[in-house]
Amino acid sequence: MAPNRVTLIALTALAPVSWGTTYAVTTEFLPADRPLFTGLMRALPAGLLLLALARVLPRGAWWGKATVLGALNIGAFFPLLFLSAYRLPGGMAAAVGSIAPLCVVGLSALLLGQRPTGRTLIAGTVAAGGVSLVVLKAAGALDPLGVLAALTSIASMSTGTVLTQRWGRPEGVGPLALTGWQLTAGGLLIAPLALLIEGAPPALDGPAIGGYLYLALVNTAVAYWLWFRGIGRLTATQVTFLGPLSPLTAAVVGWAALGEALTPWQLAGMAMAFGATVAGQLAPAPRRKGLERGEPERKASRHRETTDCHPSAAASCK
Repeated sequence: MAPNRVTLIALTALAPVSWGTTYAVTTEFLPADRPLFTGLMRALPAGLLLLALARVLPRGAWWGKATVLGALNIGAFFPLLFLSAYRLPGGMAAAVGSIAPLCVVGLSALLLGQRPTGRTLIAGTVAAGGVSLVVLKAAGALDPLGVLAALTSIASMSTGTVLTQRWGRPEGVGPLALTGWQLTAGGLLIAPLALLIEGAPPALDGPAIGGYLYLALVNTAVAYWLWFRGIGRLTATQVTFLGPLSPLTAAVVGWAALGEALTPWQLAGMAMAFGATVAGQLAPAPRRKGLERGEPERKASRHRETTDCHPSAAASCK
């Protein structure tokens, strides 16, 4: 694997590592039972900041595309994620989320024409099993609404990941602007729901303000910029196989900062999930005709007849 590709994967991996701190920040510093408000505070300030930095707005069909991607990756995903975390015991929400690589593999086959390999399917199964060993704990009956929210959040984010790669970016638009579009669109979709369902914003103390600033700036603005940048240059499957790093980070943070013990089974699960994550980056990319990834849509149409794309060039192959 080329050094620049290793660097790209490592930078993209910083996103799920950052997301792994969300649970600790939420439980230790933020108001309880406010999933919509928390999702809003993560998305909208970060989106507006990135829009101000990028100074680029969507044009033409991209108003609709940015809204769809913002709804899938942010507007639906954030509230559903927090709702499942509030209603499910232990690490059940993270365990359900560990099936995301398999969801993306299936959607990539359906929407991008990328045929999954046996190694990819095995790695996805091992990742899910490893994460389950890390996060699952003894618990009572599961909440049906929490399970439904967790499954729907994964379906939403997985679809958004695949469509982000399928549509790519408009010519001349970088990942910073694309991230800002999605975060802003998602935040604007959450805002009225938060007001109608949860009412006025809660009173915030110093730790809560600090927690929301961290979530908006580091955990969202920077992390999602790295994530969507990675989606534009790696395969959707490679990117989503970095996802298990999030619950693994959460387990490490719980052990180091919150005094939670790690059992031998959890350590074994961490080794399994991390090994599957590495395997997901080494797995051969599926074959598909088209252009090299990262080409803008206009260039894609100009070269489509004369160029074969990288096996997973979803951003430009229609």
